[in-house]
Amino acid sequence: MLLFAMGFLLVILQPSTGQFPRVCANTQSLLSKECCPPWDGDGSPCGELSSRGSCQNILLSQAPLGPQFPFSGVDDREDWPSVFYNRTCRCEGNFMGFNCGECKFGFTGLNCTERQLRTRRNIFQLTTSEKNKFLAYLNLAKNIPSQDYVIATGTYTQMNNGSNPMFRDINVYDLFVWMHYYASRDTLLGGSNVWRDIDFAHEAPGFLPWHRAFLLMWERQIQKITGDENFTIPYWDWRDAEDCGVCNDEYMGGRHPTNPNLLSLASIFSSWQVICTRSEEYNSQQALCNATSEGPIRRNPGNNDKSRTPRLPSSADVEFCLSLTQYESGSMDKMANYSFRNTLEGFADPQTAISNPSQSGLHNALHIYMNGSMSQVQGSANDPIFVIHHAFVDSIFERWLRRHRPMLEVYPAANAPIGHNRENYMVPFIPLYRNGEFFKSSRELGYDYEYLQEPALQSFQDFLTPYLQQARQIWAWLVGAAVVGGIVTAVLTGLIKACRKKKRGTSSEIQPLLIESEDYNNITYQSNF
Repeated sequence: MLLFAMGFLLVILQPSTGQFPRVCANTQSLLSKECCPPWDGDGSPCGELSSRGSCQNILLSQAPLGPQFPFSGVDDREDWPSVFYNRTCRCEGNFMGFNCGECKFGFTGLNCTERQLRTRRNIFQLTTSEKNKFLAYLNLAKNIPSQDYVIATGTYTQMNNGSNPMFRDINVYDLFVWMHYYASRDTLLGGSNVWRDIDFAHEAPGFLPWHRAFLLMWERQIQKITGDENFTIPYWDWRDAEDCGVCNDEYMGGRHPTNPNLLSLASIFSSWQVICTRSEEYNSQQALCNATSEGPIRRNPGNNDKSRTPRLPSSADVEFCLSLTQYESGSMDKMANYSFRNTLEGFADPQTAISNPSQSGLHNALHIYMNGSMSQVQGSANDPIFVIHHAFVDSIFERWLRRHRPMLEVYPAANAPIGHNRENYMVPFIPLYRNGEFFKSSRELGYDYEYLQEPALQSFQDFLTPYLQQARQIWAWLVGAAVVGGIVTAVLTGLIKACRKKKRGTSSEIQPLLIESEDYNNITYQSNF
Protein backbone atom coordinates (compact mmCIF):
# COMPACT_ATOMS: atom_id res chain seq x y z
CA MET A 1 0.00 0.00 0.00
CA LEU A 2 2.85 2.38 0.88
CA LEU A 3 4.58 1.58 -2.41
CA PHE A 4 1.36 2.29 -4.35
CA ALA A 5 0.89 5.62 -2.57
CA MET A 6 4.45 6.68 -3.31
CA GLY A 7 4.04 5.63 -6.91
CA PHE A 8 0.94 7.81 -7.18
CA LEU A 9 2.92 10.75 -5.81
CA LEU A 10 5.49 10.22 -8.52
CA VAL A 11 2.84 10.63 -11.20
CA ILE A 12 1.46 13.90 -9.84
CA LEU A 13 4.74 15.52 -8.84
CA GLN A 14 7.25 16.69 -11.40
CA PRO A 15 10.91 15.92 -10.77
CA SER A 16 13.10 18.94 -11.39
CA THR A 17 16.37 17.54 -12.64
CA GLY A 18 17.83 14.76 -14.71
CA GLN A 19 19.45 14.01 -18.04
CA PHE A 20 17.22 14.15 -21.12
CA PRO A 21 13.72 15.48 -20.40
CA ARG A 22 11.26 13.01 -21.90
CA VAL A 23 9.38 15.80 -23.67
CA CYS A 24 12.59 16.73 -25.54
CA ALA A 25 13.70 13.20 -26.45
CA ASN A 26 12.08 13.19 -29.87
CA THR A 27 12.93 13.89 -33.49
CA GLN A 28 11.36 17.34 -33.57
CA SER A 29 13.29 18.60 -30.53
CA LEU A 30 16.59 17.07 -31.68
CA LEU A 31 16.36 18.39 -35.23
CA SER A 32 15.32 21.86 -34.07
CA LYS A 33 17.87 21.64 -31.22
CA GLU A 34 15.34 23.19 -28.88
CA CYS A 35 14.26 21.96 -25.43
CA CYS A 36 11.79 24.49 -24.05
CA PRO A 37 8.88 22.46 -22.64
CA PRO A 38 5.68 24.15 -21.44
CA TRP A 39 5.08 24.72 -17.74
CA ASP A 40 1.86 23.03 -16.66
CA GLY A 41 0.85 26.09 -14.66
CA ASP A 42 0.06 28.21 -17.73
CA GLY A 43 0.84 26.00 -20.71
CA SER A 44 3.47 28.34 -22.12
CA PRO A 45 7.06 27.34 -22.94
CA CYS A 46 9.21 27.81 -19.82
CA GLY A 47 6.24 29.41 -18.05
CA GLU A 48 6.84 32.62 -19.99
CA LEU A 49 3.26 33.86 -19.56
CA SER A 50 3.82 33.76 -15.79
CA SER A 51 7.23 35.42 -16.05
CA ARG A 52 8.98 32.27 -14.85
CA GLY A 53 11.38 32.07 -17.79
CA SER A 54 11.75 32.08 -21.55
CA CYS A 55 13.28 30.03 -24.35
CA GLN A 56 16.75 31.38 -25.04
CA ASN A 57 19.88 30.55 -26.99
CA ILE A 58 22.48 28.78 -24.85
CA LEU A 59 25.46 30.98 -23.99
CA LEU A 60 28.59 28.82 -24.09
CA SER A 61 31.86 29.70 -22.42
CA GLN A 62 34.62 30.71 -24.83
CA ALA A 63 37.40 30.39 -22.24
CA PRO A 64 40.36 28.23 -23.34
CA LEU A 65 40.64 24.68 -22.03
CA GLY A 66 43.60 22.72 -20.71
CA PRO A 67 45.66 20.41 -22.95
CA GLN A 68 44.33 17.11 -21.58
CA PHE A 69 41.80 16.59 -24.40
CA PRO A 70 43.46 17.23 -27.80
CA PHE A 71 40.34 16.71 -29.92
CA SER A 72 37.40 18.79 -31.09
CA GLY A 73 34.02 17.75 -32.41
CA VAL A 74 34.33 14.05 -31.51
CA ASP A 75 32.39 13.86 -28.22
CA ASP A 76 28.72 14.72 -27.63
CA ARG A 77 29.66 16.21 -24.25
CA GLU A 78 31.84 18.97 -25.71
CA ASP A 79 30.24 22.38 -25.14
CA TRP A 80 27.38 20.65 -23.36
CA PRO A 81 24.53 20.47 -24.34
CA SER A 82 24.96 22.14 -27.74
CA VAL A 83 25.29 18.89 -29.72
CA PHE A 84 21.71 18.04 -28.72
CA TYR A 85 20.13 21.42 -27.96
CA ASN A 86 21.18 25.04 -28.44
CA ARG A 87 18.00 26.59 -27.02
CA THR A 88 16.70 25.79 -23.54
CA CYS A 89 14.66 27.46 -20.83
CA ARG A 90 16.39 30.31 -19.05
CA CYS A 91 14.56 30.78 -15.75
CA GLU A 92 14.07 34.07 -13.95
CA GLY A 93 14.45 34.90 -10.26
CA ASN A 94 14.29 31.85 -8.01
CA PHE A 95 12.65 29.58 -10.58
CA MET A 96 14.45 26.49 -11.86
CA GLY A 97 13.90 23.33 -13.87
CA PHE A 98 13.87 22.23 -17.51
CA ASN A 99 10.54 24.10 -17.86
CA CYS A 100 11.07 26.62 -15.00
CA GLY A 101 8.46 24.73 -13.02
CA GLU A 102 10.49 24.31 -9.83
CA CYS A 103 12.21 26.47 -7.21
CA LYS A 104 15.95 26.93 -6.99
CA PHE A 105 17.71 24.98 -4.28
CA GLY A 106 17.10 26.75 -0.99
CA PHE A 107 13.75 28.27 -1.96
CA THR A 108 10.16 27.15 -1.68
CA GLY A 109 6.63 28.55 -1.87
CA LEU A 110 4.18 29.27 -4.68
CA ASN A 111 6.45 31.92 -6.18
CA CYS A 112 9.72 30.48 -4.83
CA THR A 113 10.23 33.46 -2.51
CA GLU A 114 10.51 31.63 0.81
CA ARG A 115 13.96 30.68 2.08
CA GLN A 116 14.42 27.09 3.23
CA LEU A 117 17.27 25.46 5.16
CA ARG A 118 17.40 21.71 5.73
CA THR A 119 19.95 19.78 7.79
CA ARG A 120 21.84 16.69 6.69
CA ARG A 121 22.49 14.40 9.64
CA ASN A 122 24.94 11.71 10.67
CA ILE A 123 23.50 8.35 9.64
CA PHE A 124 24.43 6.89 13.04
CA GLN A 125 22.40 9.57 14.82
CA LEU A 126 19.16 8.80 12.99
CA THR A 127 16.46 7.07 14.98
CA THR A 128 15.56 3.54 13.93
CA SER A 129 12.44 4.90 12.25
CA GLU A 130 14.39 7.59 10.37
CA LYS A 131 17.05 5.12 9.27
CA ASN A 132 14.48 2.60 8.05
CA LYS A 133 12.69 5.35 6.16
CA PHE A 134 15.92 6.32 4.41
CA LEU A 135 16.54 2.72 3.35
CA ALA A 136 12.93 2.41 2.14
CA TYR A 137 13.30 5.59 0.10
CA LEU A 138 16.42 4.20 -1.58
CA ASN A 139 14.61 0.99 -2.46
CA LEU A 140 11.59 2.90 -3.72
CA ALA A 141 13.79 4.95 -6.06
CA LYS A 142 15.30 1.73 -7.41
CA ASN A 143 11.86 0.35 -8.26
CA ILE A 144 9.96 3.34 -9.69
CA PRO A 145 10.54 4.52 -13.26
CA SER A 146 11.37 8.15 -13.83
CA GLN A 147 8.32 9.86 -15.28
CA ASP A 148 10.06 12.89 -16.73
CA TYR A 149 13.49 11.68 -17.81
CA VAL A 150 15.00 9.13 -20.15
CA ILE A 151 18.59 8.16 -20.96
CA ALA A 152 20.40 8.15 -24.29
CA THR A 153 21.38 4.71 -25.57
CA GLY A 154 23.32 6.02 -28.56
CA THR A 155 25.53 8.91 -29.54
CA TYR A 156 24.18 11.80 -31.59
CA THR A 157 25.87 10.34 -34.66
CA GLN A 158 24.30 6.95 -34.00
CA MET A 159 20.97 8.77 -33.77
CA ASN A 160 21.61 9.96 -37.34
CA ASN A 161 22.05 13.50 -36.05
CA GLY A 162 18.69 13.45 -34.32
CA SER A 163 16.45 11.90 -36.96
CA ASN A 164 16.54 8.51 -35.23
CA PRO A 165 16.21 9.13 -31.45
CA MET A 166 17.73 6.46 -29.22
CA PHE A 167 16.40 6.76 -25.66
CA ARG A 168 14.94 4.44 -23.06
CA ASP A 169 13.15 4.53 -19.70
CA ILE A 170 15.02 4.08 -16.44
CA ASN A 171 14.20 3.95 -12.74
CA VAL A 172 14.86 6.96 -10.54
CA TYR A 173 17.92 5.59 -8.75
CA ASP A 174 19.56 4.23 -11.90
CA LEU A 175 18.97 7.55 -13.65
CA PHE A 176 21.62 8.99 -11.36
CA VAL A 177 23.91 5.98 -11.76
CA TRP A 178 23.72 6.52 -15.51
CA MET A 179 24.41 10.26 -15.21
CA HIS A 180 27.54 9.53 -13.17
CA TYR A 181 28.62 6.99 -15.79
CA TYR A 182 27.92 9.35 -18.69
CA ALA A 183 29.95 12.19 -17.16
CA SER A 184 32.99 9.96 -16.58
CA ARG A 185 32.90 7.60 -19.58
CA ASP A 186 35.66 7.42 -22.17
CA THR A 187 35.44 9.23 -25.52
CA LEU A 188 34.57 6.89 -28.39
CA LEU A 189 36.81 7.71 -31.36
CA GLY A 190 35.62 5.06 -33.82
CA GLY A 191 36.85 1.59 -34.61
CA SER A 192 38.32 0.28 -31.40
CA ASN A 193 39.83 3.62 -30.41
CA VAL A 194 38.94 5.51 -27.25
CA TRP A 195 40.36 8.43 -25.28
CA ARG A 196 40.51 7.70 -21.58
CA ASP A 197 41.98 10.93 -20.22
CA ILE A 198 38.64 12.70 -20.02
CA ASP A 199 36.17 13.06 -17.17
CA PHE A 200 33.59 15.79 -16.72
CA ALA A 201 33.04 15.03 -13.02
CA HIS A 202 36.45 14.00 -11.65
CA GLU A 203 40.19 14.75 -11.65
CA ALA A 204 39.71 18.51 -12.10
CA PRO A 205 38.21 21.62 -10.41
CA GLY A 206 34.60 20.60 -11.09
CA PHE A 207 34.83 17.46 -8.95
CA LEU A 208 33.37 19.09 -5.84
CA PRO A 209 30.76 21.40 -7.44
CA TRP A 210 29.62 18.59 -9.77
CA HIS A 211 28.99 16.14 -6.96
CA ARG A 212 27.39 18.88 -4.87
CA ALA A 213 24.88 19.50 -7.66
CA PHE A 214 24.45 15.75 -8.18
CA LEU A 215 23.53 15.18 -4.52
CA LEU A 216 21.12 18.13 -4.48
CA MET A 217 19.34 16.77 -7.55
CA TRP A 218 19.22 13.28 -6.04
CA GLU A 219 17.87 14.69 -2.79
CA ARG A 220 15.22 16.70 -4.66
CA GLN A 221 14.22 13.61 -6.64
CA ILE A 222 13.65 11.60 -3.45
CA GLN A 223 11.62 14.45 -1.96
CA LYS A 224 9.43 14.38 -5.05
CA ILE A 225 8.75 10.67 -5.35
CA THR A 226 8.04 10.27 -1.64
CA GLY A 227 6.26 13.57 -0.95
CA ASP A 228 8.66 14.05 1.97
CA GLU A 229 9.78 17.66 1.44
CA ASN A 230 12.00 17.54 4.54
CA PHE A 231 14.10 14.58 3.40
CA THR A 232 17.86 15.09 3.45
CA ILE A 233 20.71 12.73 2.63
CA PRO A 234 22.45 11.40 5.75
CA TYR A 235 26.23 11.36 5.77
CA TRP A 236 28.72 8.76 6.91
CA ASP A 237 31.56 10.29 8.92
CA TRP A 238 34.34 7.83 8.16
CA ARG A 239 37.20 9.68 9.90
CA ASP A 240 39.34 7.33 12.00
CA ALA A 241 37.06 4.37 11.24
CA GLU A 242 38.69 0.98 11.72
CA ASP A 243 36.25 -0.77 9.41
CA CYS A 244 33.11 -0.15 7.39
CA GLY A 245 30.65 0.75 10.13
CA VAL A 246 27.70 0.92 7.71
CA CYS A 247 28.42 -2.45 6.12
CA ASN A 248 25.88 -4.43 8.10
CA ASP A 249 22.26 -5.41 7.60
CA GLU A 250 21.05 -2.65 9.90
CA TYR A 251 22.38 -0.05 7.47
CA MET A 252 23.80 -0.58 3.97
CA GLY A 253 24.13 -4.36 3.91
CA GLY A 254 26.45 -6.92 5.51
CA ARG A 255 28.57 -9.65 3.92
CA HIS A 256 27.08 -12.70 2.28
CA PRO A 257 27.82 -15.72 4.53
CA THR A 258 29.38 -17.83 1.76
CA ASN A 259 30.52 -15.26 -0.81
CA PRO A 260 32.34 -12.29 0.76
CA ASN A 261 32.08 -10.31 -2.49
CA LEU A 262 28.28 -10.15 -2.27
CA LEU A 263 25.79 -8.66 0.18
CA SER A 264 23.88 -10.50 2.86
CA LEU A 265 20.49 -11.82 1.74
CA ALA A 266 19.01 -10.09 4.78
CA SER A 267 19.74 -6.71 3.17
CA ILE A 268 17.28 -5.14 0.75
CA PHE A 269 20.28 -4.16 -1.38
CA SER A 270 21.21 -7.80 -2.07
CA SER A 271 18.50 -7.91 -4.76
CA TRP A 272 19.70 -4.75 -6.51
CA GLN A 273 21.14 -5.09 -10.00
CA VAL A 274 23.97 -2.83 -11.17
CA ILE A 275 24.26 -1.02 -14.49
CA CYS A 276 27.03 0.68 -16.49
CA THR A 277 29.94 -1.32 -15.03
CA ARG A 278 31.38 -2.89 -18.22
CA SER A 279 33.31 0.02 -19.68
CA GLU A 280 35.67 -2.14 -21.75
CA GLU A 281 32.73 -3.88 -23.37
CA TYR A 282 31.08 -0.57 -24.28
CA ASN A 283 34.38 0.74 -25.65
CA SER A 284 34.98 -2.30 -27.83
CA GLN A 285 31.45 -2.00 -29.22
CA GLN A 286 31.72 1.82 -29.50
CA ALA A 287 28.43 1.94 -27.61
CA LEU A 288 26.92 3.69 -24.61
CA CYS A 289 25.68 1.93 -21.50
CA ASN A 290 22.01 1.19 -22.11
CA ALA A 291 21.20 0.45 -18.44
CA THR A 292 20.84 -3.31 -18.91
CA SER A 293 21.19 -5.20 -15.62
CA GLU A 294 24.70 -6.53 -15.09
CA GLY A 295 24.49 -8.54 -11.88
CA PRO A 296 24.34 -7.82 -8.12
CA ILE A 297 26.19 -5.17 -6.14
CA ARG A 298 29.69 -6.35 -5.31
CA ARG A 299 31.44 -5.24 -2.13
CA ASN A 300 34.24 -6.73 -0.04
CA PRO A 301 35.33 -3.93 2.31
CA GLY A 302 38.86 -4.05 3.65
CA ASN A 303 40.13 -6.74 1.32
CA ASN A 304 41.54 -4.18 -1.07
CA ASP A 305 45.10 -3.59 -2.28
CA LYS A 306 46.80 -2.34 0.91
CA SER A 307 49.78 -0.98 -1.02
CA ARG A 308 47.46 1.54 -2.64
CA THR A 309 45.07 2.20 0.24
CA PRO A 310 46.57 0.99 3.53
CA ARG A 311 43.86 2.50 5.76
CA LEU A 312 40.75 4.61 5.93
CA PRO A 313 41.27 8.39 6.22
CA SER A 314 42.02 9.94 9.60
CA SER A 315 40.92 13.17 11.26
CA ALA A 316 44.49 14.42 10.81
CA ASP A 317 44.24 13.81 7.05
CA VAL A 318 41.07 15.90 6.88
CA GLU A 319 42.50 18.72 9.00
CA PHE A 320 45.63 18.93 6.88
CA CYS A 321 43.51 19.03 3.74
CA LEU A 322 41.40 21.85 5.20
CA SER A 323 44.55 23.87 5.94
CA LEU A 324 45.41 24.12 2.23
CA THR A 325 44.69 27.63 0.99
CA GLN A 326 44.63 26.96 -2.76
CA TYR A 327 41.48 25.44 -4.17
CA GLU A 328 43.27 24.49 -7.38
CA SER A 329 46.81 24.68 -8.71
CA GLY A 330 49.16 23.89 -11.56
CA SER A 331 47.73 21.64 -14.25
CA MET A 332 44.40 21.50 -12.39
CA ASP A 333 44.13 17.75 -12.84
CA LYS A 334 45.19 14.70 -10.81
CA MET A 335 48.82 15.85 -10.96
CA ALA A 336 48.13 19.13 -9.13
CA ASN A 337 50.23 19.81 -6.00
CA TYR A 338 49.04 21.74 -2.93
CA SER A 339 45.52 21.72 -4.31
CA PHE A 340 42.69 21.37 -1.80
CA ARG A 341 40.50 19.79 -4.46
CA ASN A 342 43.10 17.25 -5.58
CA THR A 343 43.99 16.35 -1.99
CA LEU A 344 40.37 15.87 -0.97
CA GLU A 345 39.62 13.91 -4.12
CA GLY A 346 42.50 11.62 -3.16
CA PHE A 347 45.14 11.97 -5.86
CA ALA A 348 47.51 13.93 -3.61
CA ASP A 349 49.02 12.72 -0.34
CA PRO A 350 46.83 13.84 2.62
CA GLN A 351 49.95 14.59 4.66
CA THR A 352 51.98 16.54 2.09
CA ALA A 353 49.50 17.58 -0.67
CA ILE A 354 52.00 16.29 -3.26
CA SER A 355 50.35 14.46 -6.15
CA ASN A 356 50.73 10.67 -6.04
CA PRO A 357 48.13 8.94 -8.26
CA SER A 358 49.53 5.52 -7.33
CA GLN A 359 48.10 6.04 -3.83
CA SER A 360 44.49 6.72 -2.90
CA GLY A 361 43.67 9.13 -0.09
CA LEU A 362 40.56 10.68 1.43
CA HIS A 363 37.67 10.44 -1.08
CA ASN A 364 39.38 7.88 -3.31
CA ALA A 365 40.44 5.76 -0.34
CA LEU A 366 36.81 4.96 0.53
CA HIS A 367 36.07 3.86 -3.03
CA ILE A 368 39.10 1.56 -3.17
CA TYR A 369 38.49 0.24 0.35
CA MET A 370 34.99 -1.00 -0.64
CA ASN A 371 36.68 -3.33 -3.14
CA GLY A 372 33.73 -3.85 -5.46
CA SER A 373 31.14 -1.83 -7.38
CA MET A 374 32.23 1.35 -5.58
CA SER A 375 35.81 0.91 -6.78
CA GLN A 376 35.19 1.45 -10.49
CA VAL A 377 34.56 5.12 -11.28
CA GLN A 378 31.91 4.86 -13.97
CA GLY A 379 29.69 2.43 -12.06
CA SER A 380 30.48 3.49 -8.48
CA ALA A 381 27.08 5.08 -7.83
CA ASN A 382 25.46 1.62 -8.05
CA ASP A 383 26.38 1.04 -4.41
CA PRO A 384 24.09 3.15 -2.17
CA ILE A 385 27.07 3.80 0.11
CA PHE A 386 28.12 6.21 -2.65
CA VAL A 387 25.47 8.71 -1.55
CA ILE A 388 26.31 8.84 2.16
CA HIS A 389 30.05 8.85 1.39
CA HIS A 390 29.80 11.80 -0.98
CA ALA A 391 27.58 13.67 1.45
CA PHE A 392 30.47 13.63 3.93
CA VAL A 393 32.98 14.61 1.24
CA ASP A 394 30.70 17.55 0.45
CA SER A 395 30.68 18.53 4.12
CA ILE A 396 34.49 18.76 4.05
CA PHE A 397 34.21 20.98 0.98
CA GLU A 398 31.76 23.10 2.96
CA ARG A 399 34.15 23.40 5.89
CA TRP A 400 36.86 24.61 3.51
CA LEU A 401 34.53 27.21 2.01
CA ARG A 402 33.59 28.52 5.47
CA ARG A 403 37.17 28.61 6.70
CA HIS A 404 38.73 30.33 3.69
CA ARG A 405 35.72 32.28 2.35
CA PRO A 406 36.97 32.31 -1.27
CA MET A 407 35.60 34.66 -3.87
CA LEU A 408 34.03 33.07 -6.94
CA GLU A 409 37.12 34.15 -8.87
CA VAL A 410 39.14 31.54 -6.94
CA TYR A 411 37.46 28.89 -9.07
CA PRO A 412 39.43 28.70 -12.37
CA ALA A 413 37.82 30.57 -15.25
CA ALA A 414 40.10 29.12 -17.95
CA ASN A 415 42.65 26.43 -18.83
CA ALA A 416 41.05 23.71 -16.72
CA PRO A 417 40.44 20.27 -18.29
CA ILE A 418 37.48 20.10 -20.66
CA GLY A 419 34.16 20.81 -18.96
CA HIS A 420 35.72 22.15 -15.77
CA ASN A 421 36.07 25.89 -16.35
CA ARG A 422 33.96 28.12 -14.14
CA GLU A 423 31.38 28.96 -16.82
CA ASN A 424 31.16 25.49 -18.41
CA TYR A 425 27.83 23.74 -18.08
CA MET A 426 27.99 20.52 -16.09
CA VAL A 427 27.58 17.29 -18.04
CA PRO A 428 24.96 15.80 -18.36
CA PHE A 429 22.50 17.98 -16.46
CA ILE A 430 19.38 19.49 -17.99
CA PRO A 431 18.35 22.03 -16.70
CA LEU A 432 21.76 23.62 -17.13
CA TYR A 433 24.10 24.47 -14.26
CA ARG A 434 27.53 26.07 -14.45
CA ASN A 435 30.37 24.83 -12.26
CA GLY A 436 30.67 28.20 -10.55
CA GLU A 437 27.05 28.13 -9.38
CA PHE A 438 27.91 25.50 -6.77
CA PHE A 439 31.15 27.06 -5.56
CA LYS A 440 29.30 28.68 -2.68
CA SER A 441 28.18 27.96 0.86
CA SER A 442 25.69 25.13 1.26
CA ARG A 443 23.44 27.45 3.23
CA GLU A 444 22.93 29.52 0.10
CA LEU A 445 21.76 26.30 -1.56
CA GLY A 446 19.34 25.47 1.25
CA TYR A 447 21.11 22.88 3.38
CA ASP A 448 23.58 22.49 6.22
CA TYR A 449 25.35 19.73 8.14
CA GLU A 450 24.46 18.70 11.65
CA TYR A 451 28.05 18.48 12.86
CA LEU A 452 28.89 22.01 11.74
CA GLN A 453 27.56 23.38 15.00
CA GLU A 454 26.12 26.88 15.38
CA PRO A 455 26.84 27.69 11.73
CA ALA A 456 25.63 31.30 11.82
CA LEU A 457 27.52 32.08 15.02
CA GLN A 458 30.59 30.24 13.77
CA SER A 459 30.55 32.25 10.56
CA PHE A 460 30.44 35.49 12.56
CA GLN A 461 33.29 34.29 14.76
CA ASP A 462 35.32 33.37 11.67
CA PHE A 463 34.73 36.89 10.37
CA LEU A 464 35.96 38.47 13.60
CA THR A 465 38.96 36.18 14.14
CA PRO A 466 41.56 38.10 12.09
CA TYR A 467 40.55 41.39 13.74
CA LEU A 468 40.72 39.89 17.22
CA GLN A 469 44.18 38.55 16.47
CA GLN A 470 45.33 42.02 15.46
CA ALA A 471 43.75 43.47 18.59
CA ARG A 472 45.71 41.05 20.79
CA GLN A 473 48.94 42.27 19.25
CA ILE A 474 48.24 45.92 20.22
CA TRP A 475 46.19 45.36 23.37
CA ALA A 476 48.59 47.29 25.59
CA TRP A 477 48.28 50.35 23.37
CA LEU A 478 44.49 49.97 23.33
CA VAL A 479 44.32 49.83 27.13
CA GLY A 480 46.55 52.87 27.44
CA ALA A 481 44.48 54.80 24.94
CA ALA A 482 41.29 53.88 26.82
CA VAL A 483 42.72 55.15 30.14
CA VAL A 484 43.91 58.43 28.64
CA GLY A 485 40.59 58.84 26.83
CA GLY A 486 38.71 58.31 30.07
CA ILE A 487 40.74 60.97 31.89
CA VAL A 488 40.29 63.49 29.08
CA THR A 489 36.56 62.80 28.96
CA ALA A 490 36.21 63.29 32.73
CA VAL A 491 38.07 66.63 32.62
CA LEU A 492 36.02 67.90 29.70
CA THR A 493 32.75 66.83 31.37
CA GLY A 494 33.69 68.76 34.53
CA LEU A 495 34.50 71.92 32.57
CA ILE A 496 31.23 71.74 30.61
CA LYS A 497 29.17 71.36 33.79
CA ALA A 498 30.92 74.34 35.40
CA CYS A 499 30.18 76.50 32.37
CA ARG A 500 26.53 75.50 32.37
CA LYS A 501 26.13 76.45 36.04
CA LYS A 502 27.50 79.92 35.37
CA LYS A 503 25.05 80.44 32.48
CA ARG A 504 22.03 79.36 34.50
CA GLY A 505 22.76 81.74 37.40
CA THR A 506 20.17 81.39 40.19
CA SER A 507 17.04 80.98 37.99
CA SER A 508 17.31 77.29 37.21
CA GLU A 509 13.83 76.72 38.72
CA ILE A 510 12.14 78.42 35.74
CA GLN A 511 13.61 75.92 33.23
CA PRO A 512 11.19 73.13 32.16
CA LEU A 513 12.03 69.76 33.71
CA LEU A 514 10.15 67.75 31.04
CA ILE A 515 9.45 68.19 27.34
CA GLU A 516 5.95 69.52 26.72
CA SER A 517 3.67 66.96 25.04
CA GLU A 518 3.31 68.94 21.81
CA ASP A 519 7.11 69.06 21.41
CA TYR A 520 7.53 65.35 22.23
CA ASN A 521 5.56 64.28 19.18
CA ASN A 522 7.88 66.24 16.89
CA ILE A 523 11.07 64.46 17.99
CA THR A 524 12.57 61.87 15.66
CA TYR A 525 14.83 59.10 17.02
CA GLN A 526 17.47 58.11 14.49
CA SER A 527 20.07 55.40 14.88
CA ASN A 528 23.33 55.42 13.03
CA PHE A 529 24.21 51.87 14.18
